[in-house]
Amino acid sequence: MISFNNVSMRYADGFEALKSVSFQLADGEMAFLTGHSGAGKSTLLKLITISERPASGEILFKGLNLARVLGKNIYKVRRDIGVVYQNHRLLPEKNVFENVALPLRIIGTDYRELAKRVRAAISKVGLSGSEKKFPNSLSSGEQQRVGIARAVVSKPSLLLADEPTGNLDSISAETVFQLLTQLAKSTGVGALIATHNLDLAKRMDRIVRLENGLII
Repeated sequence: MISFNNVSMRYADGFEALKSVSFQLADGEMAFLTGHSGAGKSTLLKLITISERPASGEILFKGLNLARVLGKNIYKVRRDIGVVYQNHRLLPEKNVFENVALPLRIIGTDYRELAKRVRAAISKVGLSGSEKKFPNSLSSGEQQRVGIARAVVSKPSLLLADEPTGNLDSISAETVFQLLTQLAKSTGVGALIATHNLDLAKRMDRIVRLENGLII
């Protein structure tokens, strides 16, 4: 599904965030991306969503060279990728239902189908009955679960999570971790989860470790 081939990334100030990185993530495979703060984890995820461009090398997503994707085609690629952020990025003026529905509204999904998918996604993250609640009435763990529901509601081929448990207490982090792994396995979606929490990541079969921009 995803293939990094000798990918390097250098920012305008000269900092080399990634150095000749190569790895593959197969269809339906789940992997954890680990490393210290500044190791290059977020940069790698930004390259997949075409928020950044590599200085050199090739990134393939479902056979498509992301370095050559331009214009409206960028949004077509992003529609097939669900992203979970550390700080949730929920819209405070919209309730749970409306936040989860956003990706489907953007692509013009029929309301009947939209409502069906949104309620199913909210149910999967254990928040049925909370559709009309607003983010400020939810705990941090619940807000993150809303973010996960939003990421999977459009049934993407790939799920990315950037430090999804970074702002959570240990109990909430465990809940979110279990939820992500269960969703990935039950839906068959490929998943790449960036985390510095090795206690959580070491339970998994596949770990990709970054250190100073290099795969270790």
